[in-house]
Formats: sequence, C-alpha cells, structure tokens
Amino acid sequence: MQASLQVVKDGFTEDLFLKLNPPFPPVKLVQFDGCKAGDKVALKLNFLLFKQQWVSNIIEDYESDIQWYFIDVGQKLPFFLKSWKHVHEVKAIESNSVIIDDITYTSGTILTDLLMYPLLLIQFLYRKPIYKRIFNSITN
Repeated sequence: MQASLQVVKDGFTEDLFLKLNPPFPPVKLVQFDGCKAGDKVALKLNFLLFKQQWVSNIIEDYESDIQWYFIDVGQKLPFFLKSWKHVHEVKAIESNSVIIDDITYTSGTILTDLLMYPLLLIQFLYRKPIYKRIFNSITN
C-alpha cells in the first residue's frame, strides 16, 4: 500500500470491514468492537437457503514502529468450520506498508479443508484491490 503503517492501522474500522465482504454470502454485521485483544466481531451470513452465525474474539494485538497485528479466533462458527484463526498483519516497508492475512482453519476433514481452500483464497484475493483503492487514496 502507498500508505504508512499508522494510516493503515487507523483504517481498520467497521467501515473497512463492511467493504471487504464479498458479494456472497451477504453479511450482516451484528457487532464490531474493534481490533484489540478482548474485542469481538459477530456476523450473520446469509447463504440464501440457510443462515449461519460467525463470532470471533480478538485474542491478541501488537504494535511497534514496523509492525501491527491482531489475531481473531472463531468462537461460534458456521457448521462447515471447526476452527478458525486469522492473523491480520501490517508491516512497514519504508513509507509504505503491506497487509498480510495468515489463516489457519479446519473443517473436520482433510478433503473438505482442501475443497474450502480455493473458496477462501478467492474471498481473500477479493480484498486486495479494495485495500489498494482505499489506502492508496489516503495521503500519509
């Protein structure tokens, strides 16, 4: 991103969270406390024929001059996920920054984990141009 670590960190808001959600499944944000340890994010996912809840707790956050991250862990997940851990990391590179999403999940079987991988990959690739559009338009 053509934005400093601090600008990106300050941009991780409820508004950004809503913009990052792909068209499917539609997501209703029920709760967004923020990105600090102890915060909670709760969603309702609408898969048309059924709805699922997703509640994640922020279990850790850290900030230095060159790195900021927070970790969310699924507390209540859709039926097709057994566990979820997502490290959201921003690293400073000179006056710019890079956003890294590191995800660990299980669905219960290796086969369904493998089948879910391309779907999750698409969902997170969807975010990249949104990050660029938002953060490259902000003046440091």
